[in-house]
Amino acid sequence: MNRRVFMGTSAALAAASLARGAERPPNVIFLLADDLGYGDLGCYGQKRIRTPHLDALAGGGLRFGRHYAGNAVCAPSRCVFLTGRHPGHAFVRENREVQPEGQLPLPADTVTLAGLLKSRGYATGCVGKWGLGAPGSVGAPENQGFDRFYGYNCQRVAHNAYPTYLWDNTQRVPLDNPAFAAHQKLPADADPDDPKTYERYVGRQYAPDLIADAALDFVRANRARPFFLWWTTIVPHLALQVPADSLAEYAGAFPEKPYDGSRGYLPQRTPRAAYAAMVTRLDAALGRLMALLGELGLDDNTLVVFASDNGPLYDELGGTDCEFFNSAGGLRGRKGSLYEGGVRVPCIARWPGKIQPGTQSDRVGGFEDWLPTLCELAGAQAPANADGLSLAPTLLGRAQPERPWLYREFAGYSGWQALWQGRYKAVRSKLQTPRTTTPWELYDIAADPAEAQDLAAEQPERLRAMAALATAQHVPSAEFPIKGLDV
Repeated sequence: MNRRVFMGTSAALAAASLARGAERPPNVIFLLADDLGYGDLGCYGQKRIRTPHLDALAGGGLRFGRHYAGNAVCAPSRCVFLTGRHPGHAFVRENREVQPEGQLPLPADTVTLAGLLKSRGYATGCVGKWGLGAPGSVGAPENQGFDRFYGYNCQRVAHNAYPTYLWDNTQRVPLDNPAFAAHQKLPADADPDDPKTYERYVGRQYAPDLIADAALDFVRANRARPFFLWWTTIVPHLALQVPADSLAEYAGAFPEKPYDGSRGYLPQRTPRAAYAAMVTRLDAALGRLMALLGELGLDDNTLVVFASDNGPLYDELGGTDCEFFNSAGGLRGRKGSLYEGGVRVPCIARWPGKIQPGTQSDRVGGFEDWLPTLCELAGAQAPANADGLSLAPTLLGRAQPERPWLYREFAGYSGWQALWQGRYKAVRSKLQTPRTTTPWELYDIAADPAEAQDLAAEQPERLRAMAALATAQHVPSAEFPIKGLDV
């Protein structure tokens, strides 16, 4: 029996079981921000950006202190989440475009979280940014377990928050926005201080709002059955674009210097205000979602999780100023790095009556853990080759042993490996040089989260053991080789 027939049969049986009165499993909403830093939320120490709804989510649930994105950039991080396989085993290990639109597709036989939940009778929806297979490919969302998709298929198209179209399942839907490139400089004769100069970089339909509307519509349409919604917003990924009403909330709030587009993406007159406004507008969209769950009587049986796909950007790229906002929360490194700032992300989980409000866990965990977690809660069987460990005991307030280790590798940004074990972390970079001799570094993350003191020379035996564990976790990839490991 092929995968689609099997999953369709399983879904029908699960739906029949629910119809007979079996206990309804929880709805799951996983809201994934794009390039949001560990320190960008009030509940994680942010002082300049207002995030009242996300702070309330943390107050009503569990806040993770040491949770790690699937990888250091968009597509491979999402792959780890959907498949439950860490980056040394996952198929997608770096961003890679295909032409004319989209990214390298997940293989046809990939077992995804969406497909597993669908086999248990769940309605499955993805709204936002995909990046795991071009339109019509085997990796497109409708071929990877999702009943409903609305948003950007391609990460490159998602660089513009005012695109000329979005995808509604397999249909390309035009939007009422003018066509303009997402990467351009301010014209030499333009006045950088005149608001009218920037009108050419704005449209009439703001895609993050349309995507938020689609998220709420999915919840309304599936209120009578269990559902899984993966809401993968493009906020606050560049370019810095936000509607005027949100920008006005931060008017005059910060010292500003107009950004002229010289370091990629679009010019922005008030880049700091724009970044803050994007995050606050995302927060407001979450507030709309939480209000809807209450209105529909779904609040008590819905697990809501919020996280980010990787760390924040390097300062000034596209006009961002992560140093000003302390977006990395004092951690070393940014997006594209396996230092803490590149992959340690905010993560919040709320489920009334099941998750104790106002709690925190510093247990090390990662995106691969969500597949077995959600399968356990939904009564589905996680695949044997999944690398994740269920977080259900931690979510439900039960004792859980610490993770034996957590592994990351990244083929991009010069090539990286990292392994966490208890309070310690081994990390090395510049692995895209054949037969590299780049040394491992060792840090006590519990005592030194900023990774300022390398303990490699002081604890060589520990480092050797951790390096051996990391070596054992790397399976070479024909699509994403790491020269220092594979050549």
